[in-house]
Amino acid sequence: MHIVLLGDSIFDNAPYVRRGETVHHHLQHALGTSATATLVAVDGETTVGIRAQLERVPANATHLGLNIGGNDALGHVADMAQPAQSVNHALMLLREIQREFARRHDTALQAVVARGLPVLVCTIYDAVPDLPPHLVTALSLFNDVITRGALRYGLDLLDLRELMRDRQDYSPVSPIEPSEIGGRKIAGAVAHWLARQASCSANASTFGAGPGP
Repeated sequence: MHIVLLGDSIFDNAPYVRRGETVHHHLQHALGTSATATLVAVDGETTVGIRAQLERVPANATHLGLNIGGNDALGHVADMAQPAQSVNHALMLLREIQREFARRHDTALQAVVARGLPVLVCTIYDAVPDLPPHLVTALSLFNDVITRGALRYGLDLLDLRELMRDRQDYSPVSPIEPSEIGGRKIAGAVAHWLARQASCSANASTFGAGPGP
């Protein structure tokens, strides 16, 4: 098995942890010799960069992990600070932001799905230390798009909102990035998904086996 990690700094978190404590490092350690993990995710990437990342996916890849959308959300922080005439007006503005993200995210998902490989899609975590409550609410708009997209294409979903709930999960270098502890959690969840994939494949092979003619 060979999983390729696509997306942003949630996978590519080397600048925010000590050497040997990245998500990629923890994942390869968890997999041991049973599988290979390749990192093509790029710190700071948005949905529009996924097509370029897919061009670097090795030909022998068997699984894909996708973690994207957080930087798209960050790009709209200033927009969310704009005054609104009413609550309804604010919701209309947020809806336009969500629709734009949905279009870009769907384009990225289509390109990923076209590879014909099992895909694990991650949501955006929202327990970042000291994140203002209104931004936590805003992130739900982006996560709604991500969740619906995974369901639409029949992809597996890793909800980082439930996994990354503690302050220690976030890097002291930059609180929006995974720490060594958080990275280990993410890697463990991805490794668990791969193990389930391998088990399902083995069971399917056993079920399909039978005596020859």
